[in-house]
Amino acid sequence: MNQDVNNIIQLILRWAHVVAGVMWIGHLYFFNFVNGPFQGKIDGPTKKVVNPELLPRALYWFRWGAAWTWFTGIFLGGLIYYHGRLVFEDPLSGNPWLWLAIVVVILAVGFVVYNFIMKAIANKVVAAAICLVLFAGVYEFLDWCGHFSGRSLYIHAGLIFGTMMALNVWMVIWPKQKQIITALKAGTPLAPDSPEVKIAGLRSRHNTYMSVPLIFAMLSNHYPTVYGSQYRDAYLAIVIIVGFAAVRWMYAKAAKVPGI
Repeated sequence: MNQDVNNIIQLILRWAHVVAGVMWIGHLYFFNFVNGPFQGKIDGPTKKVVNPELLPRALYWFRWGAAWTWFTGIFLGGLIYYHGRLVFEDPLSGNPWLWLAIVVVILAVGFVVYNFIMKAIANKVVAAAICLVLFAGVYEFLDWCGHFSGRSLYIHAGLIFGTMMALNVWMVIWPKQKQIITALKAGTPLAPDSPEVKIAGLRSRHNTYMSVPLIFAMLSNHYPTVYGSQYRDAYLAIVIIVGFAAVRWMYAKAAKVPGI
């Protein structure tokens, strides 16, 4: 591909990726740090008036922001890392398109496994810990078997988080929210401890936790000092831990932010 054309396509994809990502993550934070505490402060009759007007609008931009963030990201990654062969430590080694197919299969199977674990294990902290161990296993597989470069490993870590998040939106959160809104419109709102509300809330929290290390991974390709270091894996682990801790603090803070 002509390099000038390549650069223009990359620019357009990056632009669209960032705009869609701001739309998606902005609504994710709105739901978790603003709307969540707000819903706990308003009474049933107010919810019946406000939520049927508010939630469908917010969820529209939320889910389509997720979709376009993922699509532009996967095309951008394919152009830079697979077409450009930057996916490998040695650009001349391996078949990039074969590894792209392997990665896509891993992502699809990974969500099925993640979904199964979350349904099968009652203790959600233990379930999430198992999923993180599996994530680390995939990361090491790409490193040792795929010989992915440090830059590529960081981007693919972000791709894994982002894909799980986008599939959570479309396969779990949005279907459950449709049931919640339908019940609310019918005048029979679901209880806070109903399966639909609990599952939608849990996956939304998962997405919020994953979003902070995801953003770091997406920005990391500008900083070879980090992804090129011999301690790169430890740095990424620290980022995930610090990111999760930051989200936990934000949840605690959101519950204490006063209204009028």
